Amino acid sequence: MEDLLLEYLPILIFFGLAVALAIVLSLSAVIVAVRNPDPEKTSAYECGFNPFDDSRMRFDVRFYLVAILFIIFDLEIAFLFPWAVAFKDVGLFGFWSMIVFLAVLTIGFAYEWKKGALEWD
Repeated sequence: MEDLLLEYLPILIFFGLAVALAIVLSLSAVIVAVRNPDPEKTSAYECGFNPFDDSRMRFDVRFYLVAILFIIFDLEIAFLFPWAVAFKDVGLFGFWSMIVFLAVLTIGFAYEWKKGALEWD
């Protein structure tokens, strides 16, 4: 039983360090934080919406399209990296499979671009 506990000791130490670091960072954020918001801090940032508004307001569809585009290209990188690492082993079938995958993504991106989903008014 003692050997089993010794095998879990590094995990417990790592967990203890993670909890201690989380507590230290949370407390330091509370202690160091500036508590005098000015209009610049409470203004709309990146998303284009006022931060303190009705929570049931409508969002523009373009935000979702950009988010979907981000997910698509994020997945593309997630598929491209292992493919590139194992490029010698995948053979001709793996090469053309990735070309078809990239072609589908490119066609989807061109369609979204042509429809004007990336244009901001």
